[in-house]
Amino acid sequence: MDLKEKRVYKIVLTGGPCGGKTTGQARLSTFFENLGWKVFRVPETATVLLSGGIKFSDLTEEEAFKFQENLLRTMLQIENTFFELADSCTRNCLIICDRGAMDASAFISKEQWEKMMSSNGWNSVELRDNRYNQIIHMVTAANGAEDFYTTEDHACRSEGMELARELDYKAAAAWVGHPYFDVIDNSTEFEKKIRRMIASICQKMGIDTGDRLLTNARKRKFLVKAPLPDDSVFPPFQDFEVVHNYLNNSHPSMQARLRKRGQKGHWSYTHTIRKPRLHGQIVEVKTQLTHRDYINLLTQKDDAHFTIYKKRRCFLDNNQYFQLDIYKDPCHPRCVGLILLETYSALEDGRLEECLPKFLQLACEVTGDPAYSMYNLSLREEWSSSSKFCHALKVPEMAETTNGIGNPTNGTSLASKVSNHTLQNHISSKVTLNGNCN
Repeated sequence: MDLKEKRVYKIVLTGGPCGGKTTGQARLSTFFENLGWKVFRVPETATVLLSGGIKFSDLTEEEAFKFQENLLRTMLQIENTFFELADSCTRNCLIICDRGAMDASAFISKEQWEKMMSSNGWNSVELRDNRYNQIIHMVTAANGAEDFYTTEDHACRSEGMELARELDYKAAAAWVGHPYFDVIDNSTEFEKKIRRMIASICQKMGIDTGDRLLTNARKRKFLVKAPLPDDSVFPPFQDFEVVHNYLNNSHPSMQARLRKRGQKGHWSYTHTIRKPRLHGQIVEVKTQLTHRDYINLLTQKDDAHFTIYKKRRCFLDNNQYFQLDIYKDPCHPRCVGLILLETYSALEDGRLEECLPKFLQLACEVTGDPAYSMYNLSLREEWSSSSKFCHALKVPEMAETTNGIGNPTNGTSLASKVSNHTLQNHISSKVTLNGNCN
C-alpha cells in the first residue's frame, strides 16, 4: 500500500450558533488553497431546506421525523457528489462539510435515531467514524464569549443565548465517539480560535506549518485511580473496543502502528506513522484503511510488542472532549488495571485542571512520561533490559513544571525505576497519601 498517494481529507465543521463556522470555513479554504490543495465546500443541507419555507414548529412529530430522514438522505447524496469529485481529482483534496451526518441525531430522540438507522441500513460507526477523517466543533460564542454573540448576520438564525448553548451541546454530543474530534472553545480571542482550528487539522494531517499557526494546544494525559464510578455518574458517553498493533519499521526514529476500533460489530481501521519531533511537536500521520488493507498490513506486526486491548470511553465534560482508556487482558503485567484519561487542550495556568471530570479520581498528570507511552507499555521485554524502550517521548516543557494534580517529574527517566515491577507497584510508589506524583 502506498501511503504517499494523493490525499483526500474529509472534515466536518459543526457547532452551535455564532461559533465561527462561516469564517472558519473561509479561512481554512484559503489556507489549503495556498498550499496547492483543491478545496471543496459542501453546503449545509439544513439551511438549503429550511430557507425554502419549512418551519419545525409547524411540523407534527411524524413529519419532523420524515423531514430529518430525508434531510440526512439528501445530505449524504450531496456529500457523495463532492467525495466522488475529490476521488477523481489529480490534486490533494480537502472537503469541508458544513455539518455532517450525525448532526441530524441532535434533533430527534435516541429511539427515533435508532429507527432511522435500522430502516435505512445505516450504522453510527459508518456515518460517524468511517465517513469523515476529522470533526471540528466550534463552540458557540454564547458559551464563553457572550459579548460577541449575535444572530444578525444569519437569515435562518434566531436563537437566544440559552437556546444557543443547548443547541451547541447537542451538536457536540452527536459526535462523541469519533476518533478525531476537536472542540475549539472560546478560551482565546477569536483570531486565535480560528488559528487553533486550522492548526488542529494540520496537526492531525501531519502538515508542518512552522510557526504560522503557533498555538499552545497539546495532548494532556492523566493517570486515573480505580475503581471507576458507576456508568450513571458519567455524562452521555460512547464505548468502543480498541485494538492496537505496532508494526516492524526500518526507520529507527519512527513508529508505525495499526488501530482497529469498533462498536456493535462495526469497525474502523487506521494506520499511523509517528515521526520525529518537529518544531517541538510530535507529528503523527494517520490514514484510514479498508478491512483488506488492515489485514494485509497486520502481517508486518512487530513481535517485540504485545497487542494492546482497551475499552475506550468518549465523553464531553465542561466543554472538553475526553477519552478514557481502560487496558484489558491479555496484556503485560505492567498494564493490569491501568486507566488513562486524555484530552487535547489549549487551557493553561491551571484552567484545564478546573475542567477535569470531578467524578473521576485522578492520581497525577503523566503527559510526556515515557512510562505511560503505549509504545513502551506494549513492549514484551522488561524495560530494564530492553533496548527498545523509548526515552524520547518526554515533552520538554513538562520536565520541570508542576500541574494541579501532581508534582514535577524533574525529567527523571522512569525506566530505571520500574525494572521488573508491575506498573501497579510503580503507581503505588509514585502516588503518596496526598495524591501527588513524585
